[in-house]
Amino acid sequence: MDRAPGLSVRLKLTLSYAAFLMLAGAVLLAVMYLALSRGVHPGVLFLVRSHSDLLRDFAPIAASVMAFLLVLGLVGGWFLAGRMLAPLTRITDATRRAASGSLSHRIALDGRADEFRELADAFDAMLARLEAHVAEQRRFAANASHELRTPLAITQSLLDVARNDPDRDARELIARLYAVNARAIDLSEALLLLSRADQRSFARDQVDLSLVAEEATETLLPLAEKRRLTIETSGDLTPTIGSHALLLQMTTNLVHNAIVHNLPQDGAVWVTTSLHPRAVSLTVENTGERVKPQLASTLAEPFQRGTERIRTDQAGVGLGLAIVKSIAQAHDGTLTLIPRDAGGLRVTVQLPAARVA
Repeated sequence: MDRAPGLSVRLKLTLSYAAFLMLAGAVLLAVMYLALSRGVHPGVLFLVRSHSDLLRDFAPIAASVMAFLLVLGLVGGWFLAGRMLAPLTRITDATRRAASGSLSHRIALDGRADEFRELADAFDAMLARLEAHVAEQRRFAANASHELRTPLAITQSLLDVARNDPDRDARELIARLYAVNARAIDLSEALLLLSRADQRSFARDQVDLSLVAEEATETLLPLAEKRRLTIETSGDLTPTIGSHALLLQMTTNLVHNAIVHNLPQDGAVWVTTSLHPRAVSLTVENTGERVKPQLASTLAEPFQRGTERIRTDQAGVGLGLAIVKSIAQAHDGTLTLIPRDAGGLRVTVQLPAARVA
C-alpha cells in the first residue's frame, strides 16, 4: 500500500522528549519567577525593587536555560530514541529478509524480557514454523511429482511396447493400463482430500466417532475376511464436532492401514472409542511385524512407507496416515503412533469432545 511520506518514529520520539523537557523547564522557571516576584528565594529572604527589574534580570537566564534544554532534549532524545528503537530495527531487517525468501534468519534478541523481546521471540517462532511448513510443502510437492510421474512413465512404457509389438496380447496390456490408471486416480483423489483437510474448507456438524468406526469396519470387513483377519469394535459414544465425510475417511484409512500392514493370516485389528472429560479418542491397534519407534514417528509423513512392514497390492499410495494426520489437525486433534511390544501399531486420534444436550 502506497502511503504519504511522514516523520520517522525516532524523530517523533525525539521531538516528544524535547517538548516534554522544555515544558518541564518552562514550568520550573515560571515557579521560580513567581517565587522571586514575591521576594522569596531558597535560603534567602529579600525584597525586589520592581517587577520590571526582576523581569529584565530573569529573562536572559530563562532564555539560556530554555535554549540549553532544547539542545539537550533534541540530542539526548535522539540518542535515547535510537537506543530504544534498536531492537525494532533488527526486527524490521529480519522481516525484510523473510519477505525476500530468507526464512532461516533469526533475530535472537538478547537481554531481559520486555515488549521488544517478546515481539522478537514471537517473530522467531513464526519464522521457524514458516520455514518448517515451506520445507514440508517442498518435500510434499517433490514426492507428489515423483509419485504421479511413476504411473505416467509406466503407461508410456506399456504404450511403447504395444506400438513396437502389434502382436502383443491386448487384454494383458489393457489390464496393466487399467491398474496403473487406477493407481493414478487413487493418488489424485488422495492429494485432493489432503488439500481439502489442510484448508479446513468443510462444514462442521456433530458426529459420533463410535458410529463412524462401525461404518468403516463394516465397509472393510470383506477385505479383513479375505486376509483371514478378525476385527473387534468396542467403546463408548464419542460425540465430536466436524465433517462426517472426513472423519469417516480418517477412520477408514486407519482400519485399512491396520488390515493391510498385518500378519499374513490369523491377525487381528481392534477398534476402540473412548470418551474423556474434554476429548474423545479413537484407537486402532493391529498385530503385525515389529516396528521401530524411529520408523513409527515418520509414518504419518506424506509418501512415507514402512519398509519393514508387510507390503501388498492394497498398500496404497503412501498418503493414508498423512491424510489421517491432516484430518485430525483440521479438527483440532492429535495423532499418536506407538509400536506394540508384540508387533504392529497402536494409532490413537484424539479430538475435542462435543457437548451433548
